[in-house]
Amino acid sequence: MRTIRSLAGNAVTFVVIGVVFLVPFAFIVLQAVKPPEQARRLSFDWPGAFPIVGNIRQVFQAHDYMLVVALINSTTLTVCSVTLMVVFGAMVAYVLQRRASRWNAVVNLCMLMGLVIPPAVVPTVWVLQGIGLFKTMSGMVLIEVAFGLAFCVLLFRAFIGSIPRELDEAAVIDGAGPLRLFFTVIFPLIRPVVVTVVVVQSVTVFNDFANPLYFFPGDANATVQLTLYNFRSQFTTAYNLLFMNILLITIPPFIAYLVFQRQIVSGMTQGAVKG
Repeated sequence: MRTIRSLAGNAVTFVVIGVVFLVPFAFIVLQAVKPPEQARRLSFDWPGAFPIVGNIRQVFQAHDYMLVVALINSTTLTVCSVTLMVVFGAMVAYVLQRRASRWNAVVNLCMLMGLVIPPAVVPTVWVLQGIGLFKTMSGMVLIEVAFGLAFCVLLFRAFIGSIPRELDEAAVIDGAGPLRLFFTVIFPLIRPVVVTVVVVQSVTVFNDFANPLYFFPGDANATVQLTLYNFRSQFTTAYNLLFMNILLITIPPFIAYLVFQRQIVSGMTQGAVKG
């Protein structure tokens, strides 16, 4: 009886996964490889022709190679933002976990507020304009770090709680200062959660649409998600190019999740179990 229930449960799981993930992905792939007149139907019919290379070429050439510029911008934004999230998130988590003080409750409240309170667009734009960082890569990096840091601190803090304090004491006895203690003793031990933060936040920043739209406007500042506007106009939409664009910008995060899925699960569960 248990075997039958297990098989039934697995079958339901596969059906749900197929409906939620595989069917939409198959629809995107089908539209991306169709000629324009057939893609306008937005149907699951088999393509009459496969102008794959032509579609890819048109996607890259659209708006003076905006996709290439967007890939460079998104990669720069992702690398800079995630690097700061990892370094600052791990350092803040270490201090909160190892050094109890009266300020811990305030910092914890700020972390919680960072997770639950939605960002306000108008005040943020006003602040960026006031400090001269509106429409700049530096300002956009600070925005991404501010919105993602609370989640990173929570993950790092749970994992650091599983590291014995005796290691800190031994390093201090050997003459290690605070920075040397953190970067030579603690940081190498939190590698699983670092991988988790890097992959999860990289995909989040790379796929971010709303923040670059509001805080980083302009064709020269376009990110990959904003290139979806390239193939829509007031009266027509080139659906084959639109879906090819979606497919191209989906591939990097998809590969990242496939390669690092075990590390992501490990980083999220180890600290939760041990801490």
